[in-house]
Amino acid sequence: MLAFSLALLGLSTVAWATDSAAVQPQSQGGIFDKPLMERYVLDELKSLRHDQQDLERKLTVDITDRELSVADKSLNYANVTVTYFFYIIAGVASLVAFIGWQSLREIKTNTAKLAANQLQNIAEQYEEKFKLLEQDLKRKSRIITENNREIEIINEVHTLWLHAQGAQTPEQKIDVYDEILSIRPGDLEALTYKADAAMEMREFNWALSLCNRVLEVDTTNAHALYQRACAFACLGREDRAISDLERAINYSASFREVAAEEADFAPLKENPKYEALVKAPES
Repeated sequence: MLAFSLALLGLSTVAWATDSAAVQPQSQGGIFDKPLMERYVLDELKSLRHDQQDLERKLTVDITDRELSVADKSLNYANVTVTYFFYIIAGVASLVAFIGWQSLREIKTNTAKLAANQLQNIAEQYEEKFKLLEQDLKRKSRIITENNREIEIINEVHTLWLHAQGAQTPEQKIDVYDEILSIRPGDLEALTYKADAAMEMREFNWALSLCNRVLEVDTTNAHALYQRACAFACLGREDRAISDLERAINYSASFREVAAEEADFAPLKENPKYEALVKAPES
């Protein structure tokens, strides 16, 4: 645009000069010759061209300098921006890494504590269960041991009862009953049968004492009442004999028939109460 404006200015100057030359009288033509005017115009155009070139060169230099300055500032800004951005990223990354490391360490620690607590709770629960199981096993083992011992005692006592049944004399029976009583002290059945053996030996007071020991524990023992009735009858105490016989029959009616055939009740044969007791009830 500037070059175009200068060209227009030069053309305008040339036109003005031409018009001025045309207006001058022909008498002055010797001073303002046409070649001189052309030379002037050409010099002016050359000068304008040089000025234009200088202006273009100056403008190019200024624009280049400005572009270099802008590029330098842009590069410096980009460098600073990248540097700050890198520092920010590095700081944030370091902070995140530190916080993350702390979080991971805390998570690891908390997880280890939680796992330890859970394992401790499970161990305590199983330990308590094992203690209960151990106690239960001990109790069952003790019961089994006691049952085995009881079975052994039962078998041994049963064997002794078989021996007592096979004994020929009352003395032999009493020895077997004593062995049973040594295994089972206070066995009421053994005491009652021992009283029966004592009656066979005609030891009435001994039989009476044994029956009293049984009845102190079991007042409704029909067999002991029957044996004591026999002892009382042999000792001449008829009222006590009839009283015990009545109680024995009340507790066990099977003794009615046995009493009717009992030899020890011979002293009671004439007693109406005895006859009434051993008499079979009417249908």
